[in-house]
Order: sequence, then structure tokens, then C-alpha cells
Amino acid sequence: MIASTPQNERQTRLKWHWELLYVLVRRNLKKRYRGSFLGIYWSLLNPIIMTILYTAVFGTAFAVHYDDSILNYVLAVFTGLIIFNFFSSSTAQALASVVANGSIVNKIRLPLFIFPLSFIGANIFQFLMGALPLLLIVTLILSGNIINVFAILFPLLALVLVCTGVGFLTGALYVFFRDLPYFYELLTFLIWISLPIFYPPEIVPDEIRPVLVVNPLFPIIESIRQISLSGDLPDITLILHSLLSGCVVLALGATAFKLWQEKFMDLL
Repeated sequence: MIASTPQNERQTRLKWHWELLYVLVRRNLKKRYRGSFLGIYWSLLNPIIMTILYTAVFGTAFAVHYDDSILNYVLAVFTGLIIFNFFSSSTAQALASVVANGSIVNKIRLPLFIFPLSFIGANIFQFLMGALPLLLIVTLILSGNIINVFAILFPLLALVLVCTGVGFLTGALYVFFRDLPYFYELLTFLIWISLPIFYPPEIVPDEIRPVLVVNPLFPIIESIRQISLSGDLPDITLILHSLLSGCVVLALGATAFKLWQEKFMDLL
């Protein structure tokens, strides 16, 4: 008989966590799109409609900031919207994930962190099947460089890190504060309005510009736009800024979740 080693135990635990995550992600996707006609492609409908509306209202006025091109404005708005929609939907779902599965963890001992991750994973799959192919095609056409196609994965990784960190933090806070969804809805609106999604960052006053820099989504959106829409080689500074923001948010969220999870069971 081969004795069990700490390394084997870690590998077994990691495999079990991965299989559990796969089951929960699959469950979330099936529950979300059961009986749906378009399935995951409904996620593209909102940014497409909003892009049309923003273009109709602001396209002519803001096109001057996008090389006097309505098409460039359309692509910039659409890119910003798909990034923000991924953030808002994944973090809002992760917020309620621990509490929603409280009845399960009271019967079966499961790692609590797996629940926020399962909703982040479901949204990643949705993004991979829906918006990402369009983003990669646009990047390849406008940049004409395969390097940009691969480089765009780095700010997208930063986006996943930010969403995971926020998901951990809000998922933990919701256990203690059940009014959090109402506050988070307002916070999400403030984040959206403070991001240059439908307006160019150049028009933001210097007094308010520091707010953009603090927002972890800002370097991610700007990096993705620079890589996919500018036609230039990837800006390493923007990529590093986005990854650093993602790592900081993930570290804060994971630390808070780990510190508070011992108190969860008394409140679930």
C-alpha cells in the first residue's frame, strides 16, 4: 500500500474542487437558460441595443474623439459595454451565491468559496461563447496583428481577477448585511457612470480624472480598446496596470472572505 502524502492529498483536494466547480457551473448555466431560445447569446442583446441607443444620441458629438469615425465610436462603446456587463452580472450573481446555497452547506460540508467562483465561471463560459469571438475578430481585422489577438487575453484575465475579488467580498458581506443588494445596485450604477463607456475619457475634467484611475475597470477597458481598436501594438503599461488592479482586488476580496467565513455558518 502506498502511503498518502501531503502532496497527494492536495492533488486529490484540488481535483475534487475542480469537479465540484464544474458541476456547479453547469448547474448555473442550465438553470439560467432552461427553455431559452437564444441561450447564452442573450448576453449580446443588451450591449448591442445600448450601443445603438448611445450612437444615435451621442455618436455625432463624440465621433470627433474617435478619428471622426462613427464606426470607431460604435466599437468603443460596444467594447466598454460587454466588459461592464460581464462585471455587473457576474458580481451581482456572486453576491448572493453563499446565502443562496446556505441550505446545502448546512447539510453537506462544502468549501464556501466555490459558490462565488461557480457564478464567475458560468459568466466566463458565457463570455467565451458569446462576446469573445466577436472581440477577437474585430481585433484581428483592425490591428492586422496576431500579437494583439493574444495580448487581449491579459486585460481579460485582469477582468476575471477583479470580478472574482469583488464576488468574494460582496458574497461574504451579504451573509452579514442582507440589504447589500440594494446598496450594490446603486454602487454598480455609480461605477458605470464613472467609466468612459459611452463618452470619451478626454472630456472628463481634471478634477474628476483621479476617480477614473482608482476604478479598477478603467485600465482594463482602456487596455482592451487600445489593443483591439487602435491598430497599434499592445501598450505594456496599460496591460500591467490592469493586471495589477486585478491582483489587488482579488487579494483584498479573497482575504476578507477567508477571514470572515468562520462566522458564516451561524448566519446561514
